[in-house]
Amino acid sequence: MTGARYSFTAEIWEHHGQGAWHFIDIPEAIADEIEEKYAPRATGFGSVKVEVTIGTSRWSTSLFPDKSRATYVLPLKKAIRIAEALTAGSPAHVDLTIVA
Repeated sequence: MTGARYSFTAEIWEHHGQGAWHFIDIPEAIADEIEEKYAPRATGFGSVKVEVTIGTSRWSTSLFPDKSRATYVLPLKKAIRIAEALTAGSPAHVDLTIVA
């Protein structure tokens, strides 16, 4: 079953710590709607399963709640960043579908 679909553009940021993970913050209004609709069905760590498209890249992952940023964050793996020529500070257009 497929859930809601969202489309937005947001800036990529790098977590300063071990592993140099890169993330995209989910815009507040979208994050609030996802939390309201899907948080009761969230899996480990409050994550919400999604399918993501950026450019020509499509993959399955999860959104994770981040209390310090007051939103969900989308992890952006290295293979996607390379394929789409994205770095920290780059804007990325994201098409996201909740996997319910």
